[in-house]
Amino acid sequence: MQGERLNKVARLIQKELSEIFQQQTRAMHGVMVSVTAVRVSPDLSICRVYLSIFPSEKGEEIIGNVNANQKSIRFELGKRVRYQLRIIPELKFFIDDSLDYIENIDNLLKK
Repeated sequence: MQGERLNKVARLIQKELSEIFQQQTRAMHGVMVSVTAVRVSPDLSICRVYLSIFPSEKGEEIIGNVNANQKSIRFELGKRVRYQLRIIPELKFFIDDSLDYIENIDNLLKK
């Protein structure tokens, strides 16, 4: 039962954060940020968010900007989910480099 609740909360946070990042990155042409995975701690206090950034060369710069604006992103998330969640978890953002890893393996297999 507890795992089902965590999955529902993770999906809700992923959906809302993806909409927030979609609105934020419209102004930045040539950059796409998507939320690939969300992991929530069992007590719902910490949320690990994995972002896929295209192009990957700007990944470090964008993840730095996201971490700098972490409080405003959490506030915006809180406004969107205030009726579903009582406490908004602390957000921690990480780069999801699985697509780069897959591309590297494909290139190695082609050689």
